[in-house]
Amino acid sequence: MNHPLHIHNTLGGKKEQFIPLHEPHAGMYVCGPTVYGDAHLGHARPAITFDLLFRYLTHLGYKVRYVRNITDVGHLEHDADEGEDKIAKKARLEQLEPMEVVQYYLNRYHKAMDALNVLPPGIEPHASGHIIEQIELVREIVDRGYAYESGGSVYFDVEKYNKTYRYGILSGRNVEDMMSATRSLDGQEEKRNPADFALWKKAQPEHIMRWPSPWSNGFPGWHCECTAMGKKYLGSHFDIHGGGMDLIFPHHECEIAQAVASQGDDMVHYWMHNNMITVGGQKMGKSLGNFITLDEFFTGSHAMLAQAYSPMTIRFFILQAHYRSTVDFSNEALQASEKGLSRLMDAYRQLMKLQPSPASSVAVKDIRGKCYEAMNDDLNSPVVISHLFDASRIINTVKDGNGTMTSGDIEELKDVFRLFLFDILGMKDEAAGGGNYEAFGKAVDLLLAIRRQAKEQKDWATSDKIRNELATIGFEIKDTKDGTEWKLNDR
Repeated sequence: MNHPLHIHNTLGGKKEQFIPLHEPHAGMYVCGPTVYGDAHLGHARPAITFDLLFRYLTHLGYKVRYVRNITDVGHLEHDADEGEDKIAKKARLEQLEPMEVVQYYLNRYHKAMDALNVLPPGIEPHASGHIIEQIELVREIVDRGYAYESGGSVYFDVEKYNKTYRYGILSGRNVEDMMSATRSLDGQEEKRNPADFALWKKAQPEHIMRWPSPWSNGFPGWHCECTAMGKKYLGSHFDIHGGGMDLIFPHHECEIAQAVASQGDDMVHYWMHNNMITVGGQKMGKSLGNFITLDEFFTGSHAMLAQAYSPMTIRFFILQAHYRSTVDFSNEALQASEKGLSRLMDAYRQLMKLQPSPASSVAVKDIRGKCYEAMNDDLNSPVVISHLFDASRIINTVKDGNGTMTSGDIEELKDVFRLFLFDILGMKDEAAGGGNYEAFGKAVDLLLAIRRQAKEQKDWATSDKIRNELATIGFEIKDTKDGTEWKLNDR
């Protein structure tokens, strides 16, 4: 391998070598969904980004403890400290228990993640299951003098914190500017300062989800859960905290402030953020109403979609861009991804059928080394994909009879595809039912061998039946002077 893994740390704004605190262990916390609606393309991006990181760290030999939370309480509308809880509002509108809403959408989220071949985290804690830890966190911040009670609610004292530490260290925001820019909001009279944020909220009589605390019957602020659960499962100092770029402020900024106020320093070594999915240059999100759910992509049932797109097309589309660059949704871009993925899968299938030669006439360059180099450079998945396309061109040259490869070269390319396309990028061959293409290909070859035997015995009925049945389920069978070739039509 070339130089070691470097990742971009938002805190400091530059790439840094990844050195875990307790090698070979690596701790990773990623902000998961607020489960009050179906997952959309914007939710797929962080899931796939940090799945790529999880897969690669595991491949490098780290024992990764991967925690991804489920927000099921305390996340109020417009990410504010006032208004209705997003889950409770959905429950009220649908006349359900809040936990019915949570379970329904969580089941659907998991189903979508499975379809995208996103590996499940090792721990998936719920905010509502960690109220005690969040109350303890708030108590520590109050005891250290960085929070105050007001009318049964508890608020973080940004101004006092900023005298010793720096609020805005992650986002680069200036507290004075924030204070002057914050308009007067309902409920702000409880706060000493408009920039202060809620650690605990007293529940109004109509609020469904509430717990007893030293301050009131209420619920935790949205930002508390990640600090409390990160500390519980990964310790007071851990390696990586990830999420979407839209969480840098206020969510992750508040998390840093809570950690520092409660224990004197930040818990997190590397802060990593994926960029946004945009539609016509605007962030895709529920608040703007411009989102397309993953289910709608898979079925093609949204007005903005020209067709259905498979889960692997969606995954490939996201990985074709670097995780820190924006990805603008368009049917043209998705169709291009579909064609590109089809070319890669077709090349892999051809590779499985290549016959080795005593000598190579094509240059099988160090594709493995180049793929490692790209991954070590802040998970540069588009460059990895470009190297796999280079490998595909070599395979097609040999397949077309314009070159030869030794068995060693063929095995090397098979291994590179298995490692980078399937294990690390997490792609599945959907045409092979997402399973083991090698076994699948051997099964087809066996059928064609039986067909060849039938032809030799002049059993035309069996020969035709095998060819016709394979054609019906999407196989293109071509008899040539060198034998029978087959190809699976992806659509």
